[in-house]
Formats: sequence, C-alpha cells, structure tokens
Amino acid sequence: MRIHTNVLHTYRGIRARHLSSAGPIIPVPLQYDKLVPSNGNETDRPLVIMHGLFGMKRNWLSLSKAFLRDLNTPIYCLDLRNHGTSPHARPMTYSAMAADVLHFCRKHSLTNVSLLGHSMGGKVAMAFALSPECPRDLLSHLIVADMAPSKGALSPEFNGYVEALRKIEDAKVASRKDAQHILTPYEQDPMTRAFLLTNLKPSDPHHPHKPLEFQIPLQIIGDSIPEIGSFPYEPGQRVWEGPTLFIKGTHSKYINDRNIPIAKQFFPHMGLEKLEAGHWGMSVSFAPSSELTRALIVHAEKYAHECIAVCIR
Repeated sequence: MRIHTNVLHTYRGIRARHLSSAGPIIPVPLQYDKLVPSNGNETDRPLVIMHGLFGMKRNWLSLSKAFLRDLNTPIYCLDLRNHGTSPHARPMTYSAMAADVLHFCRKHSLTNVSLLGHSMGGKVAMAFALSPECPRDLLSHLIVADMAPSKGALSPEFNGYVEALRKIEDAKVASRKDAQHILTPYEQDPMTRAFLLTNLKPSDPHHPHKPLEFQIPLQIIGDSIPEIGSFPYEPGQRVWEGPTLFIKGTHSKYINDRNIPIAKQFFPHMGLEKLEAGHWGMSVSFAPSSELTRALIVHAEKYAHECIAVCIR
C-alpha cells in the first residue's frame, strides 16, 4: 500500500486573494490523499471520497485504508474548495464544487469512477452525477452518505458554528483549551467540537505561542450557508440512471420519508441502507476496527455486487 499526499504549491497566490464569484465558474485544483493498491493501479475504478461541511480529507483516512485493504482499488480523498488545504474560492455552490471534482478526474485521467460523498460532499457527488458536463462513461457508481438532493435552510447550528469559530479567531486564542471554552456553549458534544477544531492551526508553526487561526475561510463559508442548503436541480430536470446507494444514519433526519421520493426521481436505480450512526458520526475519523467502518465496508461490498447485477441486466 502506498499513500501519497498532494501538496499545494503554485496556487498559493490565488488562494490568498480568493477567486471572484463573477463570471464563469473557474475550477480550482483540489488537494488530495491517494492510496494505491499493490498492483499499482492509480486510475481505473477508483473510489473518490468527499467530506462534509467543516470536514477535510484526513477525516476519512482510517476508512480509506480499510476500503483499500478490502476492495483493492485506488482511493482518493479530496479536500473540497474552501476546506482543508484546497484553495479558497467563490462561489461555494454545488455546481462549482462539482466542476472542481470533474476537473480533478480529468486531470488525473480517472476512469469508471465511484463517488462517495458525506453530507455536503454527498450533494457535491449528486450534482456531479447530474451535471450535463459529466461524461456519461466517467461515473460508474454513486454512494451518498446521509444526505438527500433537496433544498432547504440548513439547521441553525451551522450558523452557530460559524459564529463560534469567528469568535475564536477574533479572540486570538493561543491554545485549543481556550478555543474549546468559546465553542462549548454552541456545541455540547465533545466529539463534534473536536471535529470542528481540526480546522484550527498555528498561524506560525515556528512560533507556537502566536495565536491559532482557522485554515478555512470563515467569511466565505458564512456567506455561503444558503447555497450549501440548496441544490442546483429540480426533480425531473436531470436524471442519473447509474446504480446509486444512499446510506442513512439511523440517528439522523437528513434522509427521511419526505425526501426519499425526491431522490428516486433523480436516481431511479437507487438503493437505501441504514447504519447505526448519527449525521456527524460518519464524518469523524474512525479506527479501521470500529463498527461504522466495518459496516460501511460490508455495505460497499454488497453495493458493488448489486451494481454488477444492474449492469448485467
């Protein structure tokens, strides 16, 4: 097994000044981790994984290693725009983020791609599949973790998270303990707080006593909350006929009886599986031996066999 981490170089200048939201969408070069199977295959039948809001590629590293071990296929974990080490850019719409992923697939000559997206990343994956710009033979399988192709305002907690993170940055905290103190009134769950604070980094690694700062652009994300709750297509406007698996967290309301029929209009060959997890539980880095990781592997293998059956028919 080989693990490769892509490092941002020439795009730093664009990242610093951001891209304009005016004019056509300009894809940004997404940063990624790549896991390669022992046969050396890097391009055919890869699994491309996309995180949710406030997430990053490293949240999925443990799960990616488990997928590589059990599925023996190349794995790419992406940092979507305005997340992780990828460039900061406007607009933060699903059409723009899907264009970034298409640019990534073309740049790396990927074929027969399977997309796995959680939460916001799930909407990116669905927008990718439904985009008229996506070649019909590029995407072979779609897996959406705890998200539906529906429009609506995000839960109030997301605006609260942005507000809390801005307070942390304005306070110029020098320790994670101080950041936790500010964040706790907004989020009681320690695992979710830890997840959010993975975005907090030293402003100067050579001077550890200087204030911490967030590597995500809080202004862009805060301004984009309405777009993140939206979806670029109406039911019946676009259809993707390929095999699609939706995974619902049993302790989450993001996939429900109201939006499952909408999902079927977009993805008529969809299946639905349930995991004993909440919405945020799927986005936190789990050890390969965890129940969630094992369950996802089982579902992925079952899903792969179902996809083959659909293709044969």
